[in-house]
Amino acid sequence: MLLLALDTATPAVTVALLADGEVRARSCVLDARRHAELVTPGIRVVLATAGVRPTALDAVAVGLGPGPFTGLRVGIVTAAALADALGIPAYGECSLDLVADGTPGVTAVVTDARRREVYWACYDRGRRQDGPQVGRPAQVASTLRAAGVRRVVGAGAALYPAEFGDSLDADGPGCPAPERLWALVAERAAAGAPGDALRPLYLRRPDAAEPAAAKPVTPR
Repeated sequence: MLLLALDTATPAVTVALLADGEVRARSCVLDARRHAELVTPGIRVVLATAGVRPTALDAVAVGLGPGPFTGLRVGIVTAAALADALGIPAYGECSLDLVADGTPGVTAVVTDARRREVYWACYDRGRRQDGPQVGRPAQVASTLRAAGVRRVVGAGAALYPAEFGDSLDADGPGCPAPERLWALVAERAAAGAPGDALRPLYLRRPDAAEPAAAKPVTPR
């Protein structure tokens, strides 16, 4: 089974092609402002490297966030459009799950939410126990310490060493790894389960908002 996996929930635009769980090709480019320009070329490079035509794909999987509004939407729309064009299912999973590495004990995954905030979730052996949520770094760090979390991974935590430094595992995973989508969706894909609705996990309102309607002027 050939699965194309991608994630654009962080500054890393990542794409991977997996054949029965084995990575055939992978692309990762760090650029927080060019998700729309990078994701399609990344897909082309991965398919070309593996010598696979798009029509050979069996399913698409994508990280649903949480993440910044624009970048996250790029990956989800791309996955949905590709799946629709090829007539194959598209599956979605929380992007923080793609950072969790299955280490024994409780681990917190923390990614950058901008606006001096972070997204976070807690895992035990790769299984999510709490989250995803968004909050201020100091508040999140305090919550994790109170819960007994001693290991924190993710690029978001590395941005705030004063808050997470004591528990930050600098050698742990930093960004979502799309190949981890295989373990999360392979069973459904192999069974021919219908694709998901691909609803993004924004956790908060986007930066841009429609202007409020002007109040009618009452003639004097």
